[in-house]
Amino acid sequence: MGHLQRMRSVWKCVLFVPITLCAIYLIPASVNFFIFCFRLFIGFLPMEKCHLESAKMLNLDSSVDASLNLQSRPDVLTCTYWKAAIIWEGMFDPRLYDEMHKMRGSSVALTVFAVGRYLDAYLHTFLNSSEQHFMVGLPVTYYVFTDMPEKVPNIKLSPLRSMKVIKVEKNSRWQDVSMMRMKSISDVIESDIRHHCTHVFCFDVDQVFTGRFGSEALGDSVALLHAHYYRLPKHLYTYDRNPNSKAYMETGDFYYHAAIFGGSWKNVKALTEACYQGIMEDKQNNVEALWHDESHLNKYMLLHKPSKVLSPEYCWDTSIGFRKDIQVTRLLWAPKYYDTLRTP
Repeated sequence: MGHLQRMRSVWKCVLFVPITLCAIYLIPASVNFFIFCFRLFIGFLPMEKCHLESAKMLNLDSSVDASLNLQSRPDVLTCTYWKAAIIWEGMFDPRLYDEMHKMRGSSVALTVFAVGRYLDAYLHTFLNSSEQHFMVGLPVTYYVFTDMPEKVPNIKLSPLRSMKVIKVEKNSRWQDVSMMRMKSISDVIESDIRHHCTHVFCFDVDQVFTGRFGSEALGDSVALLHAHYYRLPKHLYTYDRNPNSKAYMETGDFYYHAAIFGGSWKNVKALTEACYQGIMEDKQNNVEALWHDESHLNKYMLLHKPSKVLSPEYCWDTSIGFRKDIQVTRLLWAPKYYDTLRTP
């Protein structure tokens, strides 16, 4: 017993020293220390494992999805219970996806809103980085929604790529800008996109592409795992819990991030119309969903399961810190300046 007690004392000292040094030198604020420790702990929580033996058992978005290696990433969940793939680095051959979509004649509309101060702060970097990494080799049309068309930067576009600028009104609250984009996207799909593009991807502007965001991400209905929630237990997901809201959810499958969503133009149109309808019904009842359009998107994805899910590699927040399962980052959150950008 004496030996066991001595060993316990040694381990206490071993653990106490680095934790104390970390608290004193690296994270002086107690709140930040708690957040740091919490995020570190979350990174060690195990994820569920895909129950399928082969990608051929998936509900395939396309024939090339059968080539996905679901067992290549035993550290993460690579499929959903409704047999949709969750895309991680190491699972796919980018060449196969690019060749298939070129043969099919796939083309992509990218929608982004740059309203008010967000235009000056983020749009130039967003577009430049997109030219380097987003759907390279496929026809892409940028649809930039802004209240200041004259200030949209003149970006040199690669062949097969073009830009259309759509003027929108500036809402007094950033929440309304976020929510009302659903109607704007639906309208432009109906008037323009459906005549020219097979797929649509919708992005927030305060992001930067840093790696391949390619044709492996295309599908009939595509959702993104939120970087801050993908390892958390479901009871910590911040769904809207107000029964009076159309976005109300008791529970769900995952927590999806509205910074990116996509799919075929038909499915994105259906999603945006449904979210807009829910938002307007809430407004009539003097209700606002907890996370605005994101809450409505999560409700829609619960009722209409996505056919493909993107891992947090496709929209990562570096403030989370190191995560072993994030082997590449394809899109990063840009620094947020809410105090200055969201003021009237």
